[in-house]
Amino acid sequence: MIQNKPAKGWLVWACCLFSINAFSQSSILLKSPGNNLTVEVNTKDSLSWKLIKGNETLLSHAVAGLGIENKPYIGFNEQIKSVEKVTKNDVIYPTVAIRQKAIRDIYNELRINFKSGNAIIFRAYDNGVAYRWQTQFKDSINVKNEIVDYVFPDNNRVLWGIEENKQFLSHFELLFKDSTIASFSKEQHCGLPLYVSSASGTKMLLTEADLLDYSNLFFFGTGGNKITSGFPKVILKESLVRDRGTKIEENANYIARTNGSRSFPWRLVMVANEDKALIENNLVFQLASPNTIKNTDWILPGKAAWDWWNDNNIYGVDFRSGINNQTYKYYIDFASRFGLQYIILDEGWSKSTWDITHPRDSINVPELVAYGRTKNIGVILWTLWQPMDKDMDNVLSTYAQWGVKGIKVDFMARADQYMVNFYERLSANAARHHLLVDLHGAYKPTGLNRRYPNILSYEGVRGLENYKWSDDEATPPHEVTLPFTRMVLGAMDFTPGAMRNATKRDFHINFDAPMSQGTRAHQVAMYTVYESPLQMLADNPSNYLRDTACTGYIATFPTTWDTTIALAGTIKEYVAVARKKGNQWFIGAMTNWSSRDLMLHLDFLDPNKKYKVKMLSDGINADRFGEDYRISYAEWVKGQEVSIHMQPGGGWSAILTEE
Repeated sequence: MIQNKPAKGWLVWACCLFSINAFSQSSILLKSPGNNLTVEVNTKDSLSWKLIKGNETLLSHAVAGLGIENKPYIGFNEQIKSVEKVTKNDVIYPTVAIRQKAIRDIYNELRINFKSGNAIIFRAYDNGVAYRWQTQFKDSINVKNEIVDYVFPDNNRVLWGIEENKQFLSHFELLFKDSTIASFSKEQHCGLPLYVSSASGTKMLLTEADLLDYSNLFFFGTGGNKITSGFPKVILKESLVRDRGTKIEENANYIARTNGSRSFPWRLVMVANEDKALIENNLVFQLASPNTIKNTDWILPGKAAWDWWNDNNIYGVDFRSGINNQTYKYYIDFASRFGLQYIILDEGWSKSTWDITHPRDSINVPELVAYGRTKNIGVILWTLWQPMDKDMDNVLSTYAQWGVKGIKVDFMARADQYMVNFYERLSANAARHHLLVDLHGAYKPTGLNRRYPNILSYEGVRGLENYKWSDDEATPPHEVTLPFTRMVLGAMDFTPGAMRNATKRDFHINFDAPMSQGTRAHQVAMYTVYESPLQMLADNPSNYLRDTACTGYIATFPTTWDTTIALAGTIKEYVAVARKKGNQWFIGAMTNWSSRDLMLHLDFLDPNKKYKVKMLSDGINADRFGEDYRISYAEWVKGQEVSIHMQPGGGWSAILTEE
């Protein structure tokens, strides 16, 4: 369970309540604990605020408002009743340590209570600020709109996660367009997160947290230095497209129908001096609702052998490969040999994509579960979301009776209030049946995995699968953009592990026997750089068995971490990350299509320890043959400087074990 324990020697709660008479002025200041960030809130006419870092204005004018049907617009012409300021210093211990096992939660909070009975809460951390509305209506309300407007002082650089569907139907596998704020018109919108770099180089990442019973936030351009919010409306009438798509036939004129007395999602701006600091930012998790699952002993992260990317295309066996028990027992044997924890039966195992409680004739799920149990391998089943939604209790009960360990639910591809509630309903019911959850075709993480830690991963990323049909989407430059954007928000099921690796020149599309762009060492480094408590080995077991040295190296990597330290990185260029688990450190580095030399400083190691090191790096010919790599060994101590070289599209990784 998540526990909140005060840090010794620190002021934990300090509250001050001021009456309205203390606020004849309309401007209220809130500073972060280290005084590096300042929020200046103005309540005259409309509620607006500024964000200042030192002497630099990051947001020159931000407007917050909430439009409720048949109610005065919240945030406009409000009168202050009282103001409360709170300081908190705490530690959060995540049930599943995606990034680190202990998170310092230190912030100053400002609560402005209005005479209308509503309130707005601001929090200032040293690495970001956030605000949320609270309402106190007796009955249910229809939220017509929420204003989340940000005006920047300059035409800043942005990485805009392109979305094109005007009804917000999307798999949210963002490609980030590198441009400026003013280059986007009012017709163009983006998914989150939105990366912004100020004129002086301060980095911001814009997103939301604690999204419950509400629609997702998107941003629209204006053709200037301002971005403005947009939300999917509640769907009143829809129809099914083929077996998995949605056609919206009628929308309501509101974005949510919800309880009148509630807290709304946090609007979050992360702030960093340099790109690499974003990797260590935990604010989405910190702002999320605490764990609701009492017994979490059954929640076991791990690595999984996955079938879909490699098309069950195994070879060197004496049976016909495909969707059948013999093939999946082969996957189980492979997983067991290399110490994995799970296999996934992706699309095709069931009688049909809608009949998900009956296997096809060639599959016997209870038999596979029993076989896996003898080898300590659990089984995870894929389903579409619609049939799961229509018969959830029966489906989950059936899977639990079979002994299945988890579900991979796919093709949601929506961001409206109903879909947000489906995520929560699914996660809560899956937890009752002790089932893990992997959300695919999913919108961005917003911290729901803190509330329901059986959610081990989310897709919502342009991942490895795209190499099956595209040569210009999931490229090495994109892959070194993700650690500073999508991955900051939470677990990311990129599904690494390609064993067929190609240079930019040699890559070609092959759906049945896919390959990756970049080197083998680039793929291996993802097991340190990319965060996912349920981590895939996406390639064919037969391919892994042809190179057991590399496969054994990959199998060593944990999927949860005690500590994470971002060593170096520039968005779209390169990244280097160190993570600790037990008495071992793991370091991973990746580059774009430019070869690169980095000097890594080992200041984070224990000064009283020596470390045996095993490295996997690009081979001398990896720029010509992407699968070329070398394994080497060394001994390192704290304070050492290590020089590494990466080929174009290359990577490097190391496993450090205390002697």
